[in-house]
Amino acid sequence: MEYIETLGCNAKNSAPFLAGCGAFNKNAALKEIAVSLTQNKKEIIEANRLDIENARKNGMSESLIDRLTLNEKRIEGMVEGVDKVVALDDPIGEVLGGSELPNGLRVVKKRVPMGVIGIIFESRPNVTVDAAALCFKAGNSVILRGGSDAINSNKMLVGLMRKAIAKAGAPEDCIQLVEDTSHETAEKLMRLNKYVDLLIPRGGGRLIRTVIENATIPVIQTGEGNCHVFVDESADVDMAVNIVNNAKTQRPSVCNAIESILIHENIAGEFFKKLDELWQGKVKILGDEATAKCISVEKLADDTDYATEFLDYKLSSKVVKGIDEAIAHINRFGTGHSECIVTKSLENAERFQREIDAAAVYVNASTRFTDGFEFGLGAEIGISTQKLHARGPMGLRELTSYKYLINGNGQIRG
Repeated sequence: MEYIETLGCNAKNSAPFLAGCGAFNKNAALKEIAVSLTQNKKEIIEANRLDIENARKNGMSESLIDRLTLNEKRIEGMVEGVDKVVALDDPIGEVLGGSELPNGLRVVKKRVPMGVIGIIFESRPNVTVDAAALCFKAGNSVILRGGSDAINSNKMLVGLMRKAIAKAGAPEDCIQLVEDTSHETAEKLMRLNKYVDLLIPRGGGRLIRTVIENATIPVIQTGEGNCHVFVDESADVDMAVNIVNNAKTQRPSVCNAIESILIHENIAGEFFKKLDELWQGKVKILGDEATAKCISVEKLADDTDYATEFLDYKLSSKVVKGIDEAIAHINRFGTGHSECIVTKSLENAERFQREIDAAAVYVNASTRFTDGFEFGLGAEIGISTQKLHARGPMGLRELTSYKYLINGNGQIRG
């Protein structure tokens, strides 16, 4: 049996244990994970240091190295995420509906695990813990395939988690890591439909497109975030500058950071003056000619720039005539992730939220809040940008399915 098929078989064999495991036992295992992560911070940081050294040797940008980096604070954040998952109600076994048919059959619709979930993600080792904890609590075995850039960190994290759940009485193979980070092995995982019930890619546009084009397993599309802020004519300019600054610079390498701004022409001059005073060239702007008249731009923006997820201290900009143009632009170039309007107009706010096609649509708040933790879901598996089954931050319930349980007393169909 090939390496990747062995992982699939192991996951499939361990899934029934989790499907029948109660909340108390699952939480006990997750608590052991939290303890292990806390007790082994130094070992985790040392493994991560090797990944960072290799990343710098390979010329990785500092913004992407930030995504890769683990420190005590981020490890504590992972532990807090696990604790949040422990505190969440267990969705498995929830009765979603039911009825008694005229023929006496009793039908109950009940929430159940997916079974085996595959997660393919890039250089963010915190995803390793978030994904494992959520899948485990939702009763699913998980196969994790991270990027080669984070392989040392992921080996350490998965090793600690496997030992922790085994200590709590769960099969180690409920959580597995694909240690062969070759593209060939990743593609084999994408076609492992004999064992894997759902595949979730989490990362940039190229990764997501690769999975969609190659997978024979059902896929939930996540991650790519070409997010916008539209500053309306009635906006409080100071508020708008503050929101744009937070949404772009607080952590530019993540999917809910903005990549583009749209400014109403009547306040463009005032807005860009205050933004320039704040940024002083920190963020490179690729803008249209109207933007270039207000602030220094790196280049005049074209459609490629407006469609780009920079994940860096860079963004595209366009001055618009009003909300009609802003909505049309966002629905053309957005990726269905998170969009924001800054406005004092209730009418424009309601229209923006109604007509923008995205998973999360904000009025007067930073897009950086699109996050399972911030939404009260505990850790998240990713942000779904599609519309079937799951949309937005994916928590426990988005990792479940349902089945119908039918009880009778001898009924047959005529």
